[in-house]
Amino acid sequence: MGSEPIETETEEPPSNGSRAGDAGTTGDAADAGTARDADEEFTLADFHDASQEEGRPVLTAAAVSRALEIPHEEASDRLEALADEGSVERLSVSTDPVVWYPSEFEDLTDRERVVVFPKRREIVVDRPDQFTRAQLSQFAHLADANGDHGYRYVVRPADVWGTPHDSFDQLARTMRQALGQRSEGLEDWVESQWDRAHQFRLVTHEDGYTVLEAQSPEIMGNVARQKLDEEHVHAPISDTEDWVRDGSEAAIKRILYEAGYPVQDHRELESGEELPIDLQIRLRDYQRAWVDRFGEAGEGVFVGPPGSGKTIAAMGAMAHVEGETLVLVPSRDLARQWADAIVDYTSLEADQIGQYHGGRKEIRPVTIATYQIAGMDRHRSLFDDREWGLVVFDECQHVPSDVYRRSTHLQSTHRLGLSASPIREDDRQTEIFTLVGPPIGTDWEALFDAGFVAEPELEIRYVPWGDDEQANAYGSADGREKYRIAAKNRGKIDEVRYLLSAHPDSKALVFVDYLAQGRDLSEALEVPFLSGETPHHERRRLLEEFRRDERDLLIISRVGDEGIDLPTADLAIVASGLGGSRRQGTQRAGRTMRPAGGALVYVLATRGTREEDFARKQLQHLGRKGMTIREQAVERDPD
Repeated sequence: MGSEPIETETEEPPSNGSRAGDAGTTGDAADAGTARDADEEFTLADFHDASQEEGRPVLTAAAVSRALEIPHEEASDRLEALADEGSVERLSVSTDPVVWYPSEFEDLTDRERVVVFPKRREIVVDRPDQFTRAQLSQFAHLADANGDHGYRYVVRPADVWGTPHDSFDQLARTMRQALGQRSEGLEDWVESQWDRAHQFRLVTHEDGYTVLEAQSPEIMGNVARQKLDEEHVHAPISDTEDWVRDGSEAAIKRILYEAGYPVQDHRELESGEELPIDLQIRLRDYQRAWVDRFGEAGEGVFVGPPGSGKTIAAMGAMAHVEGETLVLVPSRDLARQWADAIVDYTSLEADQIGQYHGGRKEIRPVTIATYQIAGMDRHRSLFDDREWGLVVFDECQHVPSDVYRRSTHLQSTHRLGLSASPIREDDRQTEIFTLVGPPIGTDWEALFDAGFVAEPELEIRYVPWGDDEQANAYGSADGREKYRIAAKNRGKIDEVRYLLSAHPDSKALVFVDYLAQGRDLSEALEVPFLSGETPHHERRRLLEEFRRDERDLLIISRVGDEGIDLPTADLAIVASGLGGSRRQGTQRAGRTMRPAGGALVYVLATRGTREEDFARKQLQHLGRKGMTIREQAVERDPD
């Protein structure tokens, strides 16, 4: 019935006789759980509320009494009255004298229902339509989807700080459209966060230097001047203004963001030479929405699953800016692929596009460089001296790392990040949004539903040991060594063979974390192993053969997670590698997320080992994004 998310909220039920969809109208009273007025009319909507609270469509009088906090006898009388008017039906069963259910089941199962919990800033929605989900995405984060049309959203400070509205009144209208009602408690909190996001801004002084401005002397003295020191500002200019040291802008934005006060950047940065760009492919509606939000803010991070077209949307942003552009990527392979894509999908010619990395050194109106090169002192001046209209940070989840963050000191009028999963195991993901911009995206489930991205079938398969030697070694190992032994379980070779034979017509990618395991699989299956040791020209040849259907199987090491743009596959087997990070799980599972359906992802984990727990943990967040995950124990004799 799609009621599972609501069942977890029994400590703060939407009672008081209000309809569940109206829970937000009573503010904190909705959370107080006060009893119903005995004289208040009892309607079918109240029955639905009780059904929603109990998590089932068929109720006893005792369940109604408990959910609505009324006496058992009164619940029975009111159910009888509803039955007399034909709204509910009676059914006698052996375990209880009478149960009740709606006469028209579709009233319960087919309608959109919204429940707001203001104190926890959570919104639970059953069967939301596309409009509701689009509105919710503008101010709330999709925290969980149960795969049965139930969604749980959380409103976080960052969601309010990055909302694409010019005023709080506009944001409040969007909230009311999404919720169907006004939630005073939630709106009050959102307004307080809106105010926080407009307390500080960076501006350019008429003499050319940067100034940090505060809305009031109190906020400047109690926040900025408590958090910042002489490394960040020279001296006060007034009670509400500080003279900023050149190059410390990014640090100021990060420090104040972490203090709960995001800084509005209104500096008059040079936009570089104009560069007319026409996009020669039509953007999907959600991609157009991303570009529009980016255009309003001037910065942001496009967040979407692999296959959702973030690179194409980034080219849409380039066409919006129409200025010279620097694109930063993790590897030279991605630099080459970006250059090819820009030629294919925009009006730019090949001689307007340069690549700057270990293989080539070209600075042109659109330059694609690796993070490592852009951060090196001997190359930095080449990028600093050019006035970029836009800097694009591909795979921007790397930006907080010490090696990559130096590239974020490059200044431009616009900054754009791209990421399928901007999460980090060191919890530094908030730095992504302070160094680059706020998140902009569409929830994965919406893309699945609209058919833009096909949801793969994902199954964790628990594989027995291939031989006693490895099993014994695992038992005597410690710490990380246990995981390494389990990951390299030789029984997985037979399981890979089995899965490939079960899907003989599929184009398949097999992922591994260890070079030795990749070589073993390559020898056993007689197929190439593509790793960081593979020469660049050989990588390109193998990937092109796969794209052209001249090859239907490749084994890939970690180099395939982010450093190259892998071709579309309809079968992915993760032989090892999900113990590294949640992001790695997203990247590898996402390699089959393309518009064509029928894709399969198998994750192999050695039964009874730590690898089981790693696999479940690292794939949990994919389940929360709406993907269905199955589990299967392999009983077949590996011999």
